[in-house]
Amino acid sequence: MNKDTIELIANLALALSFVVGLIFGVAQVKTAARDRKERFTLETLRNFQTHEFAELMQFVVSYDVPPRQEDWRKLPVADQVKFIQFTQEMESLGILVAEKFVNIDLVDKTLGSFVSTSWDKFSTVIQDIRVTQPDPFLCEYFQWLAEQVNKRMQQNPRKPFNEKGR
Repeated sequence: MNKDTIELIANLALALSFVVGLIFGVAQVKTAARDRKERFTLETLRNFQTHEFAELMQFVVSYDVPPRQEDWRKLPVADQVKFIQFTQEMESLGILVAEKFVNIDLVDKTLGSFVSTSWDKFSTVIQDIRVTQPDPFLCEYFQWLAEQVNKRMQQNPRKPFNEKGR
């Protein structure tokens, strides 16, 4: 074999190893992204299944939320803490959905209209706090998530899983 042939074979081997490495790297990145999304999904499901979250849901359903920050500050501290914790949970969930770490289908299937009805219940006082603090970003992802869930339910309501033909 002459020098040119050896050089050609070496260059081809180098190019082929680069292509194989690139393909392998892309596959690894896709697998890592899928694994990360799966991990976030499972963690989100676990958070919805805690006793603490059930208490927060009961609090939201049964509590009369005052319309203004001034009235809200007069509530017992424990109630204020539950309010803050719940809005933070919904804000975090909204961020995870907005950043595409958690699929909105999961939210629709697990919490559904609870997200939008709880936003409706809290929105008056949150919007008052946005002005009086001022903090225009307060609960912005909670609001966005509630609007997305509401829009999905209006535009494309899903049929309950138990009613679907299998």
